[in-house]
Amino acid sequence: MYPITVILYSFSVLGYFIDFLFNNRKANVVAFWLLSIVWSLQTVYFVLRALEMGRFPIVTPFEGLFFYAWSLVTISLVINLKFKVDFLILVMNVVGFSMMTISLFKPHTEVPAYLASMLQSELLVLHISFILISYTAFTLSFSFSVLYVLQHQMLKKKKWSKRLERFGSFPFLERFSFLTVSVGFPLMLIGVIFGFVWASVENDTLPWFDVKIITSILTLIVYGAYLYQRVVNYKRGYQTILLNVGAFLVLLINYFLSGQYSSFHIWT
Repeated sequence: MYPITVILYSFSVLGYFIDFLFNNRKANVVAFWLLSIVWSLQTVYFVLRALEMGRFPIVTPFEGLFFYAWSLVTISLVINLKFKVDFLILVMNVVGFSMMTISLFKPHTEVPAYLASMLQSELLVLHISFILISYTAFTLSFSFSVLYVLQHQMLKKKKWSKRLERFGSFPFLERFSFLTVSVGFPLMLIGVIFGFVWASVENDTLPWFDVKIITSILTLIVYGAYLYQRVVNYKRGYQTILLNVGAFLVLLINYFLSGQYSSFHIWT
């Protein structure tokens, strides 16, 4: 089921990309229905894995990436029905498809026995849940920001076309980029706090100079700087949007690269 889901997902993303290049509404409709099938298969797979493992399946690297991708597809379908911002769906699902593809290379098996008792902690489940949901919010914000940047560049170069009408207005993109960060930031902060508490309980001490902890704090600082500029200094426009894009890149570094050099994080 999982490889079939990934293949259908790739065709859905391809359909949205064809629509973006050629303004092809038929490709958009096909892509939407393929995405709906992908969501259905993901949901069935998620439920079956939960029943098989006897727990909420988000604690392993494979499960985390899968849940992240599933949440992006879910939000994409809701947005498609409510706002009709087609190109936003493309950006979000490029990220979602990447996550599902990467998860293919993660172990699908149950966690090792020596970690099983540690993963029973409710604090750990809360930590992972809040972090993954915050990543979904940040990805949505990043997608709004990417559309803002693309539209800004097209207008700057005087590339007028019907495609511009489907990006959404600048105020709309900027507003929702801000609102989704406003949701994601406290969720990530709470998730990090849960992680610190869990680690302190399990290990008695917290390695503050571990790469994973440093990059997690750095991610919060960069997103905090964006919110400070937006709320306190009343900054709007292109430069603030670029800061938000940069914050998402820091988030990706925190998720993927720091784990490779962390001696503390359980998923290393």
